[in-house]
Amino acid sequence: MATLAVVTVLTLAISTSAGTGHLPAPTTAGPIGVARSSALGPCTVHGGLDVQMTEGLPTPHGYAHSTGTLHALTLMVDFSDAPGQGSAMDRFHEFFPQTQEWFRTASYGRLDYRPETPITTWLRLPKPFKGYGIERGAPFEPGYRKLVQDIVAAADPMVDFRAYDILNVLVTPNAGPSALDTVLSVTFAGNGDAPVADGVPVSNASFIYSRQDDGSGSYDHTGYRVLPHENSHTFGLPDLYTQEGGGAVGHWDIMSEDWGANNDLLAWHKWKLGWLDASQVGCAATRGSVEYALTPLYKPGGGKLVLVPVNAQSSYAVEVREQGGNDEEVCRPGVLIYKVDGTIDTGRGPVTVYDSHRGSGGCTRSPNVHSELSDAPFSPGESFKDPRHGITVEVIGKDEGGSYRVRVTRR
Repeated sequence: MATLAVVTVLTLAISTSAGTGHLPAPTTAGPIGVARSSALGPCTVHGGLDVQMTEGLPTPHGYAHSTGTLHALTLMVDFSDAPGQGSAMDRFHEFFPQTQEWFRTASYGRLDYRPETPITTWLRLPKPFKGYGIERGAPFEPGYRKLVQDIVAAADPMVDFRAYDILNVLVTPNAGPSALDTVLSVTFAGNGDAPVADGVPVSNASFIYSRQDDGSGSYDHTGYRVLPHENSHTFGLPDLYTQEGGGAVGHWDIMSEDWGANNDLLAWHKWKLGWLDASQVGCAATRGSVEYALTPLYKPGGGKLVLVPVNAQSSYAVEVREQGGNDEEVCRPGVLIYKVDGTIDTGRGPVTVYDSHRGSGGCTRSPNVHSELSDAPFSPGESFKDPRHGITVEVIGKDEGGSYRVRVTRR
């Protein structure tokens, strides 16, 4: 593992009606999961036992590590009924170096993502594309199992699969329908039953089809974003969109919307992946009032996340979002408040963002950005209340340095 990049850590400012509080000292994040601290224990969201891919902690074993150096084997494949169009490396450069830069920015330099292409030409598979029966949501059996087995057999003479952490399969775009018709891109993550290559299971693999063009003509700028979304599944992150679309989280996380303008991950996900230190996370688990200073999520250092537990399986999360870094489309900066539920499965709404201006229609008209939640953040003078659990989050103000002060009160 490479040495983690140094991130300046500023302790969250805290005061409480019962005296002066404190946050834990900085903790080095492990290869998978959050920076451990007993002080944050009461705010740990536990996952349900029957949840396939949970927001709960800790992240189960079998997923790829999310800090240090990640070796991503990247293969470009085509078929007899869909021969590769142009150069295979042209397909590679649709996603790189943009994906590397996205992860470097999102992780504050803690993830060194290295795409590796030992085969620089199209890897022709033995069956035609239609012969694999690939469909949206297709399971690992039988088409994908045969597809992976054929990829391994074709690449094995030139590839040592033991040298890589994840697999990216960039399929020639003319195989299958346009992304405007149906999105076939899929990831198999933490799958111990995957086909074996060089003695190791191909258990974390992302397959990218078509070209993710949102119809706005911005593909050259935004089309790569399907890959960091899919790769984030290999780290154990669930889908935040639902069958109804991105209305639960909007454009505040790439696991909700990976079309349109660039966006980041929620602070909860950054902590879960080991990109935030324990000293950057506050835990408001006891009665009384406590204040925190939070800096915008895109800026390295400073307080980034406050958790307000509801029960052992769910918690409110508080963070600051402004335009910068991976967040291109933030039309209303401020304090974002959302709920994380470890008992809700991927694609069924495990995270819910609370809209400070419900029914406003939002503040953006950017293509493929969920407009209603675009003005969700709370501004100074505004507050969020959960009367049932006796929880209030108030945005007190913003200082000249750009930090927001929030007060959490529990009855």
